[in-house]
Amino acid sequence: MPSKTSPGGEPSRPIRSWVRSSPGTHVWLAVIALTSLVIALSPAGLDTYLLHRNSSNLHQLAHHPLRALLGSAFWIADPADLLLYAVLFEVLHAPVERWLGTPKWLFTVATAHVAATLVSQQVVLAAIQLHDVPRSMAHVVDIGVSYGLAASAGILTYRLPRPWRWLYLAGAVAFFLVPLAADRTYTDLGHAISLAIGLACYPLTRGKPFATEQRPGAH
Repeated sequence: MPSKTSPGGEPSRPIRSWVRSSPGTHVWLAVIALTSLVIALSPAGLDTYLLHRNSSNLHQLAHHPLRALLGSAFWIADPADLLLYAVLFEVLHAPVERWLGTPKWLFTVATAHVAATLVSQQVVLAAIQLHDVPRSMAHVVDIGVSYGLAASAGILTYRLPRPWRWLYLAGAVAFFLVPLAADRTYTDLGHAISLAIGLACYPLTRGKPFATEQRPGAH
């Protein structure tokens, strides 16, 4: 019997095809699932220790910069949010990785994660020195994958056809900048920086097919 082939995928195995077309996204998501399981099963006190140890706050950046920057990208504060992040990974990271290829996608999200973390924590340091926030802010839990997601949301703009591209961009800008204007937290600043980095990575999209250029059977 002839096998059926999914669009752009592997015969009769669309789920496996989708996972293999965006391996970085799904390896990252698998690691987050494991660390979330660790947090969920940890006794009281150990979960807090693990989150603080893998934070990219000022204290950890000063003493363990590489671990702080790398480790903070593989933990989420509340394991109950894992399903939400899984959906966001599939909606944002997977399409971008599949479109640009793993190296360019990884460059975009890693640059955003590192730059947004360093700039936002520098703002925290300045606020501490000016006595605008307490010194305890140097030890807050600062982990998560949202900076990378914001970067993917930014570069995904160029994947959409006009005029939907501009509507999507307006929505993304509003989603990230309204909280920054209203609350002015360092996390909101990091999100805005990450979105801007994603948008600034437009040169990485050159030579890649846009939605309006797709042909039947293309992938």
